[in-house]
Amino acid sequence: MRDLAKLPKAHLHLHFTGSMRVATLRDLSQEHGVRVPAALLDDDPLRVPADERGWFRFQRLYDAARACVRSEADMRRLVDEAAADDAAEGSGRLEIQVDPTSYAPFVGGITPAVEIVLDAARSASAAHGVEVAVVVAASRTRHPLDARVLARLAARYAGDGPGEVVGFGLSNDERRGDTGEFAAAFGIARRAGLASVPHGGELLGPAHVREVVDALAPDRLGHGVRAGEDPALLAELVDAGVALEVCPASNVGLGVYADVAAVPLRTLVDAGAHVALGADDPLLFGSRLVDQYESARREHGFTDAGLADLARASIRASRASSGTRARLLAGVDDWLAAGDPDLSSPSHPPTG
Repeated sequence: MRDLAKLPKAHLHLHFTGSMRVATLRDLSQEHGVRVPAALLDDDPLRVPADERGWFRFQRLYDAARACVRSEADMRRLVDEAAADDAAEGSGRLEIQVDPTSYAPFVGGITPAVEIVLDAARSASAAHGVEVAVVVAASRTRHPLDARVLARLAARYAGDGPGEVVGFGLSNDERRGDTGEFAAAFGIARRAGLASVPHGGELLGPAHVREVVDALAPDRLGHGVRAGEDPALLAELVDAGVALEVCPASNVGLGVYADVAAVPLRTLVDAGAHVALGADDPLLFGSRLVDQYESARREHGFTDAGLADLARASIRASRASSGTRARLLAGVDDWLAAGDPDLSSPSHPPTG
């Protein structure tokens, strides 16, 4: 079996605060005199039920971690370390998601917050050899007008290279807010050339996926794993070319599935879906990018050829330039050919 940390891949579902190392959280909490729950520091992956009480606990922990990010230096550290961690795991492209609202009070507003993250992304890209682009995300728990403000801000920095905004997202509890009311914000982002990358179809089922698809016209769907419960809907997503950012560890951590083996990864891939594996919030779920590929190998029986196809799907679903995509795809072929030249063809069946 080939080393999955050397498999070139793109990482398309990673949240800014959730990317934080446990050691960094400990440092920042001590530096700022902020007490954090022991559950964030014990290296024990979060497991909560898939109900509102479970989400409340998850959100409370996430907010506690976010409260420790209180300066420009803190923000730059998170971006740099996220890039370093991704580079160590073979990621050649990271599209990290951030809602600047929470950090704005410490750095002078949402515009400086975004600019800090973008500048840090450029520096981290140069330092670690992984392209770091940014997805600006609104929250379902805030007013849709706030989302429009963020969409206009994101549009100012649109591009596909390191330190540029590539997409606009919608995150937080899927049970909150009216999806249709955020359509105007996504229209602003779309007209600026940004990818539509809302969350949907993790806590809620196929009906919610359809609601998000109809209202927000996603290019990629954050999670979307529950689409596997409706073959007709899944076929529509495949036909429309909507990629799914599947994060097995967080699906288990949030109680959607009992264990990683129950995540319908094989169902999605066998249906022809473009699946990009992601780590979501490693700080809480104790699992980074390579762990997702390892679970696909271990729990779902993906061969190295099948894992290579997952990596290819992540690269193709990214907003990287054609040159970056070509370089990373060639690297996947090289990774596979190093063990067996006959398996290097991109047409090899993704199921292995």
